[in-house]
Amino acid sequence: MQSAASITDQVRLCRKLAEERGWQVVEVFADEALSGASHLRPGYQALQQAAMAGRFDVLVAEALDRLSRDQEHIAGLHKRMRYLGVEVFTKAEGVISEMHIGLGGTMSALFLRQLAEKTHRGLEGRVKQGKSAGGISYGYRLDRQPLPDGTYTTGDRVIDEAQAAIVRRIFTEYDRGLSARSITIGLNRDGIAPPRSGGKGSGTWSFSTISGNWKRGTGVLNNDLYRGLLVWNRQRFIKDPDTGKRQARLNPPDEWITEEVPHLRIIDDALWARVKRRQGAIREDILTERAEDPDAPRIERAHRPRYLLSGLLNCGCCGAGYIIISATRYGCSAARNRGTCSNKKTIARKDVEARVLNGLQTRLMHPDLIRAYITTWQQEMQTERRDALAARGKQERRHAKVMKEIDAIVTAITQGMFHASMKAKMDAPEAERAELEARLAALPDPEPVAIHPGLAETYARKVADLAAALNTQEARPEAADLLRGLIESVTLTPDPDAPNGHRIELVGELGAILSLCGNGLDTNAKTRTGSAGVGQVTMVAGTGFEPVTFRL
Repeated sequence: MQSAASITDQVRLCRKLAEERGWQVVEVFADEALSGASHLRPGYQALQQAAMAGRFDVLVAEALDRLSRDQEHIAGLHKRMRYLGVEVFTKAEGVISEMHIGLGGTMSALFLRQLAEKTHRGLEGRVKQGKSAGGISYGYRLDRQPLPDGTYTTGDRVIDEAQAAIVRRIFTEYDRGLSARSITIGLNRDGIAPPRSGGKGSGTWSFSTISGNWKRGTGVLNNDLYRGLLVWNRQRFIKDPDTGKRQARLNPPDEWITEEVPHLRIIDDALWARVKRRQGAIREDILTERAEDPDAPRIERAHRPRYLLSGLLNCGCCGAGYIIISATRYGCSAARNRGTCSNKKTIARKDVEARVLNGLQTRLMHPDLIRAYITTWQQEMQTERRDALAARGKQERRHAKVMKEIDAIVTAITQGMFHASMKAKMDAPEAERAELEARLAALPDPEPVAIHPGLAETYARKVADLAAALNTQEARPEAADLLRGLIESVTLTPDPDAPNGHRIELVGELGAILSLCGNGLDTNAKTRTGSAGVGQVTMVAGTGFEPVTFRL
C-alpha cells in the first residue's frame, strides 16, 4: 500500500544528498510496494550484484530501514559492503557503522513485530463486528454502502443468491451420497463458473475445491460461514528464512475467534450435521485402511514419490496428469476429478512401468539415436570451444597491445625522456593490464570433449542394474530416484490398436543419461554412490541438447 510518490521522493532526496557531497549518481535501485522484510527483492539483489562488480563506491539511502528491515539481512549487507570497500550513507544516520546496524536493525525488527500485532488486533476487531477480515467466500459478495463523508463501508458481505444456490446443491448432493469428484464433474458439465474463475485457477471446478482440508476449514464442505458461524484465526503464517515464502501453521482451537453471523447462513444445521457425519465416516475408513496397509504413504515420506513414475505421466488428450485412481491403475486426473476430459481409459501401473523400463533399456539408446546425439554433442562442444577460444584470443591480443604501450613508455623513460605527464600515461595502461590479466585468469582453458564409444552398452547395463535394484528393499529408493532422473515425461494417449489400449511417448533426458554413464563431461561434477551401488554424477547439459522423444 505504498504511496506512488514514495520512491520518487526518496530518489530526489538521495540525489540531493549526493550532489551536496560532490558524488556522481551512477545507478538507482528501487523496489516499489515490496516489503523491506524480504531480501529477495529484485532491486535489492541487483544492488548487491552491482557492488560486487565494482560499479559504485558509496551506497546512499534515505534511512537504514529503506535498505532492509530484517536484522540478519541488513547486517549481512553491511558486512558485504565493507568487504567490497563500499561506504553506506543515509540521510537519517549519516555514515553507517556497526552501532547503527545493531540498534537500527533491532528497531526495524521491533517495528515489524508491532505492525503485525496491530494489524492482527485490527482484523480481530473487524471479525468481532461480523465483518470480513480479508477475502470473500464463494456464495457472498461485498456490500459497500455510502457514508456521509463520501467514502464507503468496508468488510460487509451479503449472500449472493446465485452462488448460494450452488452451495446448497453441493451440500445436498454430498448428503445424498455423491462423492466430491462426482459433484465436481456435474458442476463442470453444467458450465457452472467456479470460485475465482475470472482470476487465477484453471477455470473449472476441482474436487479439492469442494472437499478441501477439514483441519484448516478450507473447501466448500468445511466453510463454517455457510452455517452462520464466522471462524477466524485458525492459522498463522510465518516466513521461510531461506525462500521468503509464507508457510501456514495451525493455531490451537482456543485461539480461534468465533462470531455468530445468522444473516450470512446458507445451510441449515441439520444438513450441515449430516454432511459432517458422512465426512467423518469416510475419513475414519481412510485412516483405518492406511493403518492396515504397510505400504501406505507416511508423513515422513510425504515428499517422496510413492511409485516409480509418479508425477511423470501426462494425458495425451488434455495434458493433465495421469494419477492412481485405484489400487493398481492410472487414469487421467481431469477426467477423474473434473470431468473436463473425455479420456476415460485406464492402464495398469505395472504395464506402464514395464514398457517404460523396456524403452529406457532398448529404445532410448538405439544406435541411430546415439550416433545422431554424439554428432550434435560434438558440434555443440566444438562451437562452445571456438567461442571460448575467440574470447580468450581477443583478451590476449588486447593484453599484448597494452604491454607494448607500457614497454614504449618504459623505454622512453630509460632513454632520459621522462616528464611529469608520463606518470599519468603509465597509470592507465597498468590498470588495464591488471584487469586483463584478471579476466584471462578467470577464463577456463577449453578442453576437447569426447564421448566413449561404449556409451550405449554402459547405459544399458546400468539401467538393467537399476531395474534389478527396484526389487531390493534397501536399494529401491535410490534406484527409483536415479531412474526417474532419466525421464523428462511420459505421455499416454488412448489407442485401441496399441498394447494395453495406450500409445506411450517417452521423453528421455540425455544429459542425465551421460551423467549415469559417468563420462566425465563435467570436471566440476560431484560424484556419489548410493545404496543401489551406482555412481551418480550431477551435470547440467548445455544448450542444444534437447531431450529425445520416441514412442514405445
